[in-house]
Amino acid sequence: MAFVHAITMTSPGDASVLDWTEVADPTPGAAEVVIAVRAAGLNRADLSQRAGHYPPPPGASPILGLECSGHIVAVGPEVHDWRVGDSVCALLAGGGYAEYVAVPAGQVLPVPAGVPVVDSAGLPEAACTVWSTVFQAAHVRPGETLLVHGGTSGIGTFAIQLARALGVRVLTTAGTPDKCERAVALGAELAIDYRRDDFVSAIHSYTDGVGVDVILDVVGGEYLGRNLETLALDGRLVVLAMQRGRRAELDLALLMSKRGTVYSAGLRARPLSQKAAIVAEVRSSVWPLVESGAVKVVVEAELPMADAAQAHRLMEAGDHVGKILLTLPETIAV
Repeated sequence: MAFVHAITMTSPGDASVLDWTEVADPTPGAAEVVIAVRAAGLNRADLSQRAGHYPPPPGASPILGLECSGHIVAVGPEVHDWRVGDSVCALLAGGGYAEYVAVPAGQVLPVPAGVPVVDSAGLPEAACTVWSTVFQAAHVRPGETLLVHGGTSGIGTFAIQLARALGVRVLTTAGTPDKCERAVALGAELAIDYRRDDFVSAIHSYTDGVGVDVILDVVGGEYLGRNLETLALDGRLVVLAMQRGRRAELDLALLMSKRGTVYSAGLRARPLSQKAAIVAEVRSSVWPLVESGAVKVVVEAELPMADAAQAHRLMEAGDHVGKILLTLPETIAV
């Protein structure tokens, strides 16, 4: 059996449990390709999995990593749209923190024209998440108003740009004045420092009491009630994560008075067919905007993959804007 290297963990814990060790070399299934990884994007879900709170779905790799970029080095017999040598990025259920990863062919995307291969590792998770929630599920429309919580996160920076490019007004929250400035530079027309100002009051003031049509929330917990207060009539709340807790009290009377909808999002555990459909729509609807430069991947830092623990600590500190990427030398990834 051939071996390659990957970031593994023997037990849940803090960043110190991550180790660069040997694992079995993956082989493609009938409808899979194997990618020689050039870079992998970090996501908050990686930190949750490392801590033992977000196990991979059945059949998925236990190795961390929900997105990667690189070059195809092997294809399964049922794969006809990809060839060895293609430069690609991919949405994964796991396995990105490795030299090589096997991935269903339907979850592979070409590296967008004009985007470096390494940088493209920061696109799949954000693009597929934002498209499947804000646009497919919440049906945000041009002229409507979207509130993005955590506007300088990887998801947030992408959501602001994509929504703005498609004619949606964007408001956002961020944790420092500098981050608020960065969010405005990306296209938000209002950025609220949530540590200093109450976002509910700020948005009611800014919208003359109307509120916002769609909210993209990564906070959870205590934000549930405050988000409902912020919704306009027929508003839609999309909950992506639970950074401040998994439980909250829902005021049904308030929800009904808004004719509101609460949608809880999940991407990793969806059936392969659903993920392939999302990826196909992202390729047709989002990739042209990336290739035109209207939407860009915002990269805060690139660290060697063997330094994954340091990258996790950087994300936990919360000072970054955009994506943190783990990279491998070109000589390894081809």
